[in-house]
Amino acid sequence: MTGVLSIVSNNSSAASRGQSILTCRNITARYGRIGVCHGVDLAVSAGEVVAVLGPNGAGKSSFLGSIAGLVQGDGEVIVGDRAIGQMPAFLRAKHGLAFVPEIRGNICPALSVQENLGLGLRMIDDDRDAALQRILELFPILKERLDAPAGMLSGGEQQMLAVGMAVARRPRVLILDEPTQGLAPAVYDILRATFAKFREDGLAIVVAEQNVPFAASVADRFIMLSDGQVVLSGGHDQLQKYDTILAAFLGSEESVSGTTRPSNVQ
Repeated sequence: MTGVLSIVSNNSSAASRGQSILTCRNITARYGRIGVCHGVDLAVSAGEVVAVLGPNGAGKSSFLGSIAGLVQGDGEVIVGDRAIGQMPAFLRAKHGLAFVPEIRGNICPALSVQENLGLGLRMIDDDRDAALQRILELFPILKERLDAPAGMLSGGEQQMLAVGMAVARRPRVLILDEPTQGLAPAVYDILRATFAKFREDGLAIVVAEQNVPFAASVADRFIMLSDGQVVLSGGHDQLQKYDTILAAFLGSEESVSGTTRPSNVQ
């Protein structure tokens, strides 16, 4: 989709949907000598949403952090045709990867909404005023809060700000770590509509979630992590059977029909 609301790079559009925009191979993550994520593969196409599921401690945040260059790790990370896995986080961002950390961790509470958005816009080369307007049209409530300190916003408004900062530079890939955590259910519809807009614009999205019903409402397919490894994966139809997936969270032997369980997982 084109027009004032387009928030993705000109190099990524709905026309390229089906092409792999993000490719991750054999991703590991570690803290010092402690490995927490082991050999995870993932590919995401333009206009596709992939959910990364798993309980606390499964390795979801570490996996996403390793892709973004914020957690020490190894493996291939490719955006489009550019290998970025050896780059620091700020260069990965320049090459089209945007990351929204858990609990709105990319916002500065003492700065105003406009100042925070300015931080997100600082890396773009084209008209920053036009880019700001795109974000405000995406999240109209932020226009009413431009002069307010970010720390005074509600949780839902902070999440909108965090997402707005991430997409301000028109990335090709958007990674979100548990975007619904701590939010009121009333905010979920706003996030769903935002995801739908991003999909239309051809953004490749990876979202880690414990909120399986929300993930099922926005994602095309999923992978589930346990102890830092993929133990289950499936498509949209399987993701709708989230009661069974929730049972898998709890370690049930019940499987989700049509999903894939790696051969090394018993």
